[in-house]
Amino acid sequence: MQKEYEELTLHKKMEILIMELVEKDLTIKDALREFEKIYIEIVGKKYKGNKTKMARALGVHRNTLHNLIKALKIK
Repeated sequence: MQKEYEELTLHKKMEILIMELVEKDLTIKDALREFEKIYIEIVGKKYKGNKTKMARALGVHRNTLHNLIKALKIK
C-alpha cells in the first residue's frame, strides 16, 4: 500500500486528502489554515527553526513568516 501511494503524483495525493476534508465538511478557510500550519511546521523542522532559511524556502519575508507563525499559533 505504501509503495502504491508513493508512486502517485502530487496532484493525486492532494486530491485524496481534499476528498477526506470535504467528507468531514471542513471549510476551505479551515483546510487552508491547517495546511499552512503543517507546512510551516515541517519547514521549521527541516531548517531547525532558522526563520531566515524558513522564510527563504517559503518565499516570504521574515516578518511575514513571523506574523503567520503568530496567527497560526505555531510553537
